Amino acid sequence: MDQTGFVVEPLTPDRWGDLEELFGPQGPRYGCWCNHFRMPQRLRKPLLGEGARQLFEDRVKKGPPPGVLAYTEGKPVGWLQVGPRADIPEWNNPRRASTPLPDAPAEDQGNWAASCFFVRRGFRGKGVTGALLDGAVVFARKSGARLIEAAAMDNEDKRSAEGLYVGPESVFLRAGFAEVARQKPGRPLLRLVL
Repeated sequence: MDQTGFVVEPLTPDRWGDLEELFGPQGPRYGCWCNHFRMPQRLRKPLLGEGARQLFEDRVKKGPPPGVLAYTEGKPVGWLQVGPRADIPEWNNPRRASTPLPDAPAEDQGNWAASCFFVRRGFRGKGVTGALLDGAVVFARKSGARLIEAAAMDNEDKRSAEGLYVGPESVFLRAGFAEVARQKPGRPLLRLVL
C-alpha cells in the first residue's frame, strides 16, 4: 500500500472479475473495453460492448498483464493500461500526439506506453491516477521496460474527466516524466527512463 492508501496490482486473469466490477456491464468509453488503441476503428467499432469485453478478457487470459488495477479496502477503483507500445499499434499512428520518436521505436519491447486511465466515479480527484502511475512504473521496471511514454493532456485548459482518459500532464510530471516532444497542441509526449 502506498502513502495514499491505494494498492496497485497487475491485471492477471484471477483479477478479471475486479476489472469487470470496475468497468460495469457496458465497459468504459462507450463499450471500448480498452481496445481503442489495439485495433483500427473499422475493426473495433463493430465489437463495442460484449465483443470488445470478450476480446479483452481473452487478452488478459493470454497474458502478460496489459495494465494495473488500483484498490482501496479491497475494492477496485482504478485502471491504467500500460505495456509495450507494440501491443497498442493505433497509439503509434503517425497522426497522433503519441507517435513514437526515432530513439524509441514502437517495435522495441522495452518501450512502454501508459495509454488509458479509468477511475471509478466517487474516487476521482483522490489520488487514484497518481497511485496507478506509481504502480505502473514499478510493474514496468519488474517487467524489463526501459522507458514509459504518455501523451497526456496539458494543464492549460480545464478538461472534462471524460477527456482525461490519457491522464493529466501534472500527474506525469510529479512522477518524474519529462516532455520529449509536442506533436499536437495541448498533448505533450512525456517520457520516464527507467
